[in-house]
Amino acid sequence: MPTDDELAEALAAARAGDERGFAVLWHALQPAVLRYLRVVAGAGAEDAASETWLQVARDLDRFTGDPGAFRGWLFRVARHRGVDELRRASRRREDPAETVDDGQIAPDAADEMVEAAETTWALSRVKALPADQAEAVMLRIVAGLDVATTAQVLGKRRGAVRIATMRGLRRLAEDPEVRERGADRARPETVEEV
Repeated sequence: MPTDDELAEALAAARAGDERGFAVLWHALQPAVLRYLRVVAGAGAEDAASETWLQVARDLDRFTGDPGAFRGWLFRVARHRGVDELRRASRRREDPAETVDDGQIAPDAADEMVEAAETTWALSRVKALPADQAEAVMLRIVAGLDVATTAQVLGKRRGAVRIATMRGLRRLAEDPEVRERGADRARPETVEEV
């Protein structure tokens, strides 16, 4: 993850039209945007993320602010695109598009499968929270936004964001699946003697 200074440089370059600067922003922030949108937009997360970055590319020259303000703006755009995607999905049903082999060598499938399963499980637990708590947890903990920026993104007061985050984290800590999974990881593995 780039430092704030590197993000500031990339942001300035991207605002001036430099594709490499935009690529740095995308690589640094796309994973968090996509995780957030998986909670907000469900199956439409990738479409919403694409729409988010299209809008960011279109409007970036009018953006002013530091990397922290950019994150807030980015997640505000993502939230709106996620809500739009949910509306769109409720009006139509689509068949998933076919994947195209681009000839690139893929990373280790087993590692990707384990990581995807872990991420999917964790996001399912967050998504099971009430919507306000899920969004607050995703923005504060996963995306790393501060309370003020999260409040702006959600259109809530700072105190409401703090409470929603605290309640969401408390519910996650009390979730039986989370507790069981934590207990399983805390147990030392035993090796049977032959």
